Amino acid sequence: MQLEISPTTNGERPDAWCVFIIGNPSPSVKLPGPSLFATITSFFNKLEGSLYQILERRLIQQVREFLRRAYDLDLPKIVVEQPPKVELGEYAMPLAFELAKRLRTAPRKIAEEIVAGVGPIEGFDRLEVAGAGYINARVKRAEVAAALAADERAKVDVPEGKILVEHSSINPNKAAHIGHLRNAILGDTFVRLLRFAGREVDVQNYIDNTGVQVADVVVGFRLNEITLHQLRRSIEDPLFELTLPLFQLPQRSPGPTLVPGPARPFDYVCWDVYAATSQWYEANPEQGRGMRNEVLHAIEAGDNPQAEMAEVISTAVLRRHLETMDRLDIEYDFLPRESEILHLHFWDAAFTKLKEGGVLFYETEGKNKGCWVMRRAGTTKKPETAESADKAAEDAESGGDVAEEDQKVIVRSNGTVGYVGKDIAYHMWKFGLLGRDFAYRRFYQYPNQHQCWISATEGEKDHPHFGDVAEIYNVIDARQSEAQNTVIEALRGLGYNAQAEHYTHFSYEMVALTPRCAAELGYQLSDEDKAKSYIEVSGRRGFGVKADDLLDRLIASAKSEVDPRHPQLSEQERRAVATQIAIGALRYFMLKYTKPSVIAFDFKDALSFEGETGPYAQYAVVRATNIFRKGGLDPDQFGGDRARPVPTEELARHLEGEDGNDIWQLWLAAAKTAYLVDQCIATTEPAYLAKHAFQLAQLFNYFYHRHPILNEVNEGRKQFLLATVAVVRRELIRTLGVLGITVPPVM
Repeated sequence: MQLEISPTTNGERPDAWCVFIIGNPSPSVKLPGPSLFATITSFFNKLEGSLYQILERRLIQQVREFLRRAYDLDLPKIVVEQPPKVELGEYAMPLAFELAKRLRTAPRKIAEEIVAGVGPIEGFDRLEVAGAGYINARVKRAEVAAALAADERAKVDVPEGKILVEHSSINPNKAAHIGHLRNAILGDTFVRLLRFAGREVDVQNYIDNTGVQVADVVVGFRLNEITLHQLRRSIEDPLFELTLPLFQLPQRSPGPTLVPGPARPFDYVCWDVYAATSQWYEANPEQGRGMRNEVLHAIEAGDNPQAEMAEVISTAVLRRHLETMDRLDIEYDFLPRESEILHLHFWDAAFTKLKEGGVLFYETEGKNKGCWVMRRAGTTKKPETAESADKAAEDAESGGDVAEEDQKVIVRSNGTVGYVGKDIAYHMWKFGLLGRDFAYRRFYQYPNQHQCWISATEGEKDHPHFGDVAEIYNVIDARQSEAQNTVIEALRGLGYNAQAEHYTHFSYEMVALTPRCAAELGYQLSDEDKAKSYIEVSGRRGFGVKADDLLDRLIASAKSEVDPRHPQLSEQERRAVATQIAIGALRYFMLKYTKPSVIAFDFKDALSFEGETGPYAQYAVVRATNIFRKGGLDPDQFGGDRARPVPTEELARHLEGEDGNDIWQLWLAAAKTAYLVDQCIATTEPAYLAKHAFQLAQLFNYFYHRHPILNEVNEGRKQFLLATVAVVRRELIRTLGVLGITVPPVM
């Protein structure tokens, strides 16, 4: 789309025209006559990656070179900040304060010398000294804006090697709940961040199908004399009702759990069985321990009725988990199962390496007698001399000086390997260090035809290559920090220091409910509970919000708002809009808090169209789209047409002065999307991008209320304002997309 911008307002055709075009260069546009334009090909073609970040690097490089020339200094790090107001510039450097003591010169004097001697910097208008010694840098606004409008990003050097992100990892013994959603949304968003940055990523969901949680559900069904045939029938036929007479589960509606019955998903049935079995254990502790251990051993041994029942339960629940996560557009590539880690002897291979490497030692006394243990992470003493190093090596083999409280049991005295041991073997496989591999078979095909694979003892000949990765990110809650650190220390103990350095525990805190939310879900709260800031959930007690119930409730709440606003839409269309709003609300709510924060979920807060919410950001995009619709323009075509000339003079005129500063702040914020993505990856904190989406939407809404765009009488300024809307809309859609949020056509 070519937009002619007249520099006059009296209706007469001028002798010269400014042509303002959003998009990439193309030779296909012919100008109507003499034109006022300038090209920025030289400036833009030298950019690589994030526009904002490249300018920052360019500034740092130029200043660093001056410091070498003038002061014979080579600073490893030069801090760059953002001034509090765009009127002061786009970058601020407190460098002179750092150098003052070293050079024994006043900060302002140093700043003046740097500004005077650094020379011109491509893309920058000038450097200025501010206050007692700050250096403010001003970019050439028009050139930067034109480059941003063109949306051209040169290829960057992407690090080699595949990244493995493991997330969700829900025990396949019951329905997914709200806490699992935080894990999955964090993990999925981090995958999107990495892929946005050009990295190759495998997404894995570890399935503990041989653990205590699955065993407890098997015990529950056995206590109620449920046969394997009945179990399979209840999975395949939703109208078949399982009867569990021993538990006498109460009929409660619309409470958080219901008695197993017609049309109830199998993972919901298991939710109740798991909670009821836990209560039965409390009443029958000795018998419960015996039954649990019996089932655990049977599952690990395999090839017996109890192991078969565990396989049927865990596989059916796993399918339900994938269906639940698919509602949030969360997908996986591979599902490694603990059963294959055992049956393919991954642990045996790892066990041998750990013993030979002196990482594990056999304890012959104390409470850990008969166990294979290793030193707990964080308790290792660094040898100070060659003699003490030799002594430490001897102690590592025998366990010598490792105090009992510093020991971590890996293999119990009864011969069963603990969770951490199997996890060590699994992570050796991830890095390609084990010398063994899974067999693979297809398990689940998503509606978009993406294939999810699962581990097997015997599989298909042709399959993707998994494992053997360069980096690992494990999305696991903060309570598992010790276990994660133990795996890392085991890798270090085996000499795999490089792999240990590229192993990241992506930790986060729990999700709870506000008392209001818990009450809305039908829970009976005591006066003490009502006074709390949040109510903790517990799957073992059956107290929590199932993920599907939460999604259904959010969609219903959103639809109650959409229905009266858009009666012209069909029922199907209104539900589709409500679903996008609900998913956006949930994902944003889970992402806006930093990972160390405990989240207290609340329906009303999450679905609000005002404040820092997903719907607020979505509405900004809908509002931007409506501007083009009312103007008879296609926003995607407006922002996608290509032409060679870019009117930098016209841009410069509209981006100067007080009004120009406000609009420039919006353009500058829009330029930071890729920069924020890099920051999120470097800090493993997606909350920064969620905050960026909110701030960009907030700035846009301020701009929208200040400028009646379609009523602007000056055609040139009108086209400039429309270009501003197009750029912000594009970056908001892009940002929300990385957050896993789509935008509905109406709100």
